[in-house]
Amino acid sequence: MAQEDVFKKLVAHCKEYGYVFPSSEIYDGLGAVYDYGQYGVELKNNIKKYWWDSMVLLHENVVGLDSAIFMHPTIWKASGHVDAFNDPLIDNKDSKKRYRADVLIEEHIAKYEDKIEKDVAKARKRFGESFDEHLFRQTNPQISETLRKKEELTARMSKALNDNDLTELRQIIIDNKIVCPISGTCNWTEVRQFNLMFSTEMGSTAEGASKIYLRPETAQGIFVNFLNVQKTGRMKIPFGIAQIGKAFRNEIVARQFIFRMREFEQMEMQFFVRPGSELEWFKKWKTTRMSWHQSLGFGAENYRFHDHEKLAHYANAATDIEYRFPFGFKEVEGIHSRTDFDLKRHQEFSGKKIQYFDPELNESYVPYVVETSIGVDRMFLQVLSAAYHEEEISKEDGSKDSRVVLKLPAALAPIKLAVMPLVKKDGLPEKAEEIMKLLRLNFRCQYDEKDSIGKRYRRQDAIGTPFCITVDHQTLEDNAVTIRYRDTMEQERVAIDRLFDILKAKTDIKQLLNQITL
Repeated sequence: MAQEDVFKKLVAHCKEYGYVFPSSEIYDGLGAVYDYGQYGVELKNNIKKYWWDSMVLLHENVVGLDSAIFMHPTIWKASGHVDAFNDPLIDNKDSKKRYRADVLIEEHIAKYEDKIEKDVAKARKRFGESFDEHLFRQTNPQISETLRKKEELTARMSKALNDNDLTELRQIIIDNKIVCPISGTCNWTEVRQFNLMFSTEMGSTAEGASKIYLRPETAQGIFVNFLNVQKTGRMKIPFGIAQIGKAFRNEIVARQFIFRMREFEQMEMQFFVRPGSELEWFKKWKTTRMSWHQSLGFGAENYRFHDHEKLAHYANAATDIEYRFPFGFKEVEGIHSRTDFDLKRHQEFSGKKIQYFDPELNESYVPYVVETSIGVDRMFLQVLSAAYHEEEISKEDGSKDSRVVLKLPAALAPIKLAVMPLVKKDGLPEKAEEIMKLLRLNFRCQYDEKDSIGKRYRRQDAIGTPFCITVDHQTLEDNAVTIRYRDTMEQERVAIDRLFDILKAKTDIKQLLNQITL
């Protein structure tokens, strides 16, 4: 099945099983805005807890913050967002659709990557076990030519972006015959910049209102509170401040479901270090953050670093952690060495001294910053993309059946276990309720007695419940139940008084935290 079809099925699955709904759907929706359903909000909260605990529990020098969404408008002048927070946009005159010029070029570059992978796949199939992939990539002239074209185009785009040369961006699109996906034509407008910040007004009267912005990122709330946290927490460099919160960007080209939205949530940590040590910490946080992702068990081969060709105005090093989505490798987390740009700018614009006195050096300085920034919604989509499986299974009578299953890590699963009486009589529902009362304060449980046991299993597979507990007539005699495991569909008979220990061992988030490389 084509990956595009898999993604369409995943999007439909999210709505059908209570993960993600189009916002304001009864009013025909609102573009690029979504609501999280009863299972989606649980998964989202579990992802946030995994991140939060990995920051503030595993690192004694990282503390938390929750800053306001509304902030003084001068903050965004100091940060550069008022003047430089823009996307290069281009319109197709035939389809009337608008695109980001750099994204159109990046998608064209990705086609070169796809061509290389297809050539490698054909050769692997042709030569079988004797195939030397590394040698083939190094010596095949067709791959070398495709790679040359890719590198030349990448370098040309990077130079245009760094020079803010909008004319050159358009020329790249024309020269490479990049067409509109809708109209199939190259009838493009000029490229122009579009500021992404939402603005509103604050004040009791229209005459006295002042223009403010919905924050486009959470990082600035951390920077303006640097001294508050450092002094009240008696923090010593190096230390970090972590925050989870909403951000807002007026994305003109919002696409791919919840991958790019106008209202989204970020998990960011700003790590303050001595000047000169920032690149060492940058490398360390790269390792730690990649380990955080790979500890979920979705396969190391599905992740990669992508170093930035164009550095932001505040950075001296930057990389993305990318995951192989059904629509290709895309960013889920950014790691940046932001130098001392932010604190110096806020010191300049506020007129307040923002420095740290280092007792070991006996001097004051503006700290440098290493940032890790991850989109909660993208991470949510990444987890679901990795977990979504369609399987063909054999029944006891030899016939075939199929199931859709979300193989979510047990620690992240919205529902940890479903308790099911085999039938709705003979005291089995009452016994099932006893088990629910025994476990529900420690695990998110669901009681299910509707339909056959097989249909109930399929329903729980579809929402990603890792364990189903079946109460049968024998339970009333031996005080034991049957646990059915989602991924293997194997069943095991266990005593009720062992359930807590079994479930705790398999669903505790510490199982993930212990795998992270610090």
